[in-house]
Amino acid sequence: MTIQHKIIVAGCGGMAQAWVAEAKERHNAEIVAFVDLYEATAQAMAERHQLDVPIFTDLSAALASTDANLVFDVTIPASHKHIVTTALRAGVHVLGEKPMAESLQDAEEIVRTSEQTGKRYAVMQNRRYLKTIRAYRDFVQSGQIGDIGSIHANFFLGPHFGGFRDAMDNPLILDMAIHTFDQARFITGADPVSVYCHGYNPPGSWYKGNASASCIFEMDNGIVFSYNGSWCAQGLGTSWEAEWRVNGSKGSAEWDGINLPVGEAVVEGATEGFQHPLQQLNVPATYQGREMHQGCFDEMFASLEEDRPAETDCRDNIKSMWMVFGAVESARTGEKVML
Repeated sequence: MTIQHKIIVAGCGGMAQAWVAEAKERHNAEIVAFVDLYEATAQAMAERHQLDVPIFTDLSAALASTDANLVFDVTIPASHKHIVTTALRAGVHVLGEKPMAESLQDAEEIVRTSEQTGKRYAVMQNRRYLKTIRAYRDFVQSGQIGDIGSIHANFFLGPHFGGFRDAMDNPLILDMAIHTFDQARFITGADPVSVYCHGYNPPGSWYKGNASASCIFEMDNGIVFSYNGSWCAQGLGTSWEAEWRVNGSKGSAEWDGINLPVGEAVVEGATEGFQHPLQQLNVPATYQGREMHQGCFDEMFASLEEDRPAETDCRDNIKSMWMVFGAVESARTGEKVML
C-alpha cells in the first residue's frame, strides 16, 4: 500500500519512544529521518527501533533532504515554536506534544502560521481519549443533571521528575495543568473568559517554581471552573486525570479520573422537603476507540487523511493555552485576568 505519511521525528528523548512506535505500527506511515541537537541521541533512537534512516541536527536540513510531509515534534517546550513554524513554512503538517509553546505570544504565532500556510498542527491532548472521560462529557452535556453551574477539579500528586521541570518557574501550570484545563473545556463544551489564580510553592517542594496553584475560571456560558492542584503532594494522591465534580441545576456528577462516573439528580416532579429526594443515574460508556496517546494519534491521523482540523487542532488548543498563560499572569500580578 502507498505510504501517505513520511515522517521526520524531531526530538529523540524518552517521550519520542511512543511516537516512533506509533508510526511503525501504522500501515500508511514511514519514518524518513530523525532530528536532534545531539546526533548520538538520534542515532541511538534509530538503532533502538532498527531504522536505517538519515540523522540530522537541524530540521531545515532534514526537510530539504527528504520528501517528508509530516513532522512529529517531540522536542522540549522551548523548541516547539521553532520546530513547528519551520515545518509549517516548509509546507509540512505537524503533530506535536503539549504545550504548544513556552509563551502565549509564541503559541499565537504558531496558530497564525498554520492559518497562513494552510498546514495542520495538532497537539497531543491524550487525556481526552478515555472511555471514562467521554462517558462523563456525554452525561454532563446530556441535560440529565440540568444546566451546568460549576465544574471542579482536584489534582494532587508528588512526582520526582528531575530535569527541566524542576527548574521551571511554574511547572504545575505550564507542564501539567494544560491537561486539566483542556479536560474542563472538553467536559463542559465551554471556553474561558477570565481567571484568578494563586500560585505557590509549599514547604517540602523539590521544584524551583510554583508547584501548587488554586484557580477560578469564568467560562463563556456562565459556568465557573475551580482548579486546585499540586505536583509536590506526597500521599493520598489523585489520579493523573484529576478528580472531578460537576454541579447542575437538577443534580451532580462525579468522576474519580479512573472509574466510570456516577450521577445523581432530583427525582422528577419532587418539589417539597428540606432536601429533595434523589435518584442514581446511569452513566454509560459508549466510546469504542483506542485510549490515551493511541486514541489521540488515531484522531490526528484521521484529520490529515480526511483533510479537516483535528479535535486538538492548534486553533482549538490555543483556548486551553489562554487558560494556562492567563493563570500564570494572574499568579504573577495577583489580579483577575481577562482571556
